[in-house]
Amino acid sequence: MPSSKTIVCKAFLLDMDGTLVNSDAVVERVWHRWALEHDLDPVATLTVVHGRQGHATMAALLPDRPAEENYAENRLMLAMETADMEGVVPILGAPAFMAAIAALPHALVTSADEALAQSRMTAAGLPMPVVRVTAEGVGASKPHPEGFLKGAAELGFDPADCLALEDSEAGVAAARAAGAQVLGIGPRAATLSPDAHASDLTQVGVEVSPEGEIRVHVRS
Repeated sequence: MPSSKTIVCKAFLLDMDGTLVNSDAVVERVWHRWALEHDLDPVATLTVVHGRQGHATMAALLPDRPAEENYAENRLMLAMETADMEGVVPILGAPAFMAAIAALPHALVTSADEALAQSRMTAAGLPMPVVRVTAEGVGASKPHPEGFLKGAAELGFDPADCLALEDSEAGVAAARAAGAQVLGIGPRAATLSPDAHASDLTQVGVEVSPEGEIRVHVRS
């Protein structure tokens, strides 16, 4: 039987890839090739990449490699991903969701750098939030909570008053560690026990009460 849940919050912290933008085709192309070049199993590699900055993925998969090599190769990977927009589309319901929260406090919190975030949001036809925390603005990748803590601070809210939308294990862990409520989006988030889960953003509705309270209705 279909069910619904309502979450009350004051602001939104939005992941990008897998949450607002479906970039899986690009991610899988680029990282499949990288895995083969490093004699790694591409399937196993793709279970690690989502939600993390590239250098953090490399550190997890190649633990003995110097960090400076990971950062250098990550810059090349970012350039390849930024140049490849084939198959990048909005998550179902993302345009309507972004329109619904346009006047509400919200921030993008993504492991992509600024150039990649701009390219993917543009390719998906989605507005870029004014407040955003990209890879350049943090010292640690998800699952570290730094990005979500910074996003909440820039919006002027306690993380506990924010609702984070996430799709990946690393992202959900980061949002939880920051103290935010978590709405999981898509199949990767279904098994991660978020506070609520939606298959896509068509199942998410937003309303503001007369008292100014944001109510997020999630159907599943």
